[in-house]
Amino acid sequence: MIHTPRFTEDLSELPTSKFGTSSLTWWGILGFMVIEGAGFALAFAAYFFIMGHEQGWPPEGRRAPELLYGTLFTILILLSEIPNSMIKKAAHERDVPAIRLLMPVIIGIGIALFVIRGFEFNNLNCRWTDDAYSSIIWALLFLHTTHVLTDWIDTVVLWALMMTDVGWEGRRLVDTDENSLYWRYVWLLWLPIYAMIYWIPRL
Repeated sequence: MIHTPRFTEDLSELPTSKFGTSSLTWWGILGFMVIEGAGFALAFAAYFFIMGHEQGWPPEGRRAPELLYGTLFTILILLSEIPNSMIKKAAHERDVPAIRLLMPVIIGIGIALFVIRGFEFNNLNCRWTDDAYSSIIWALLFLHTTHVLTDWIDTVVLWALMMTDVGWEGRRLVDTDENSLYWRYVWLLWLPIYAMIYWIPRL
């Protein structure tokens, strides 16, 4: 005779979402960052390989990119961690009004970063087709721009969801928390790229 199990406890009050390592999405984001990190590691290796085969860096006839716009970009993206951390904290506290207020700040910062990045590309003192040095400099900047754009679009979508009733769902708050985590990854990745594009050629 088969006995059917009987559940005597009400599980309806259990949370439907969890933050951090208890979330499958968190592990997915972590895996995504590892894969992307491997791609950047290959780009970094290409940079140093090319540099090792040149008599000087930048090569003779080339000038290092102008510092102004790259430094402005760096300062702004570092400052963006202030509202980013506030959003992450608000997600954990389920403070949706604070998230609704702060996300447009990050979105606005993103727009400013894109404008500055446009000036960066225009002040690299080379075209990507000129030589190997030029190609790797452009590739590093383009790769990072792609990551900034990806996270910016994700932030816009999350903010739009937060402005509706579905923004109150726990899983959306988890998404917001993990989006903030990814943004930290984006600006941390920029620091070695900034050094390679702007400072190593000046050493």
